[in-house]
Amino acid sequence: MAVELGSLVSEVKETIELDALAGKTIAIDAYNTIYQFLSIIRQPDGTPLKDAKGNITSHLSGLFYRSINLLEHGITPVYVFDGMPPMLKVHTIEARMNKRRQALEEWNKALSEGLIEEARQYAMASTSINKEIVNSAKELLDYMGIVYIQAPSEGEAQAAKMTKDGAVYASASQDYDLFLFGASVVVRNIAISGRRKLPKKNVYVNVSPERILLSDLLKKLGISQSQLIWLGMLVGTDFNEGFDRIGPKTALKIVKECKSIDEVVQRVSQLGKSFEVDPKEVEQIFENPEVVEITKEELHKKITEAKPNKEKIIRFMCDIHGFSEDRVSKFADTLVSIRSKQGQKSILDWPDSKQ
Repeated sequence: MAVELGSLVSEVKETIELDALAGKTIAIDAYNTIYQFLSIIRQPDGTPLKDAKGNITSHLSGLFYRSINLLEHGITPVYVFDGMPPMLKVHTIEARMNKRRQALEEWNKALSEGLIEEARQYAMASTSINKEIVNSAKELLDYMGIVYIQAPSEGEAQAAKMTKDGAVYASASQDYDLFLFGASVVVRNIAISGRRKLPKKNVYVNVSPERILLSDLLKKLGISQSQLIWLGMLVGTDFNEGFDRIGPKTALKIVKECKSIDEVVQRVSQLGKSFEVDPKEVEQIFENPEVVEITKEELHKKITEAKPNKEKIIRFMCDIHGFSEDRVSKFADTLVSIRSKQGQKSILDWPDSKQ
């Protein structure tokens, strides 16, 4: 489960246009983004896009066209893939798998009853990512000349580290866990901005990119980074369950009165509750996650050296996975043109990541 901070973040988030991120390099949570593409890019009955061999291709469509769209707005995406999850995440992963299996059963039932709208919602909830999907995503990014980073553990932790160190301007994900890992700037909705239909309603809304600064969030809440981690633990993270009747506002009140995790544990005990795992271990995951060090210069060297290959893009997208060659070729030309112009700039020409 992603940490539920939405009600606390709402007052400090800023709605922006993609152009506001022009000249910036953004570390994008790859799994989170691929999951969005797999969920949204589907047939009316919920069936994902597939090639002639039955391979799912929704994520390839999303990665290809959306990444080029970001580049057209002057944004350089760097995708960050998850590695081995911490042991404390096992229960969360199992719970997610069970929910997806249940959703898959409901999807098939709705299809058999001809309930198309319901079927699509269950299909979206059944979305999962496997090794084949991850490998095909990485292969496409290689051909596109778009850099990706393989995190040793949590992708969000790696993206947050790159943001804190100034290697990138911001981290991008739909989840708020990035703040617990210390990401200084977080952007949301950059992969799904545009007109979207609300679930189970014949209503469409415009989804716009958002930017949130960690410093603004901490100032607004009146707490430290450590207290934000404790707050997240009280409402629930991927590594521990939250507590009934302790929502974000109650959790905020509790952590403001505490100066250490031991005091948080004591307050929880006074409420007749207890953490189901070692809270100090959870705290350490957020404070000292397993990540790799990468400087701004090292990252931009990777970006400069990565080159798109139109021929391989066409073979992969069209010959293998059945996408329209005319459309893919047109966007591939745009990609090659943009990356060529980027390659003409030296590292000294790149905007400062903190601007």
